[in-house]
Amino acid sequence: MVFKPQRFHDDIPVAEIDHPSEANLEIAVAKALAITQGLDASELTVVSKGREIVLAGHVASRSEIDRAVDVILSVPGVSKVTVQVASDEAL
Repeated sequence: MVFKPQRFHDDIPVAEIDHPSEANLEIAVAKALAITQGLDASELTVVSKGREIVLAGHVASRSEIDRAVDVILSVPGVSKVTVQVASDEAL
């Protein structure tokens, strides 16, 4: 068995900074939505497909959908949001 010396020594690799993993991006978006005032994110799901976020679920109003999209686009690494959210106002 060959052991290679460690190269990063607790530094984040440059590639990971430039291209965050999908799981890390999902976590960052979910955290941002959870702390957003004026938005009940308890029935929302976040899935990352590369730099695109797919937002699905249910909210009370159209303004909450707009607020969620604004918050998601403010997260570093997100380039596009696809919305699959229903609101009570649509009924």
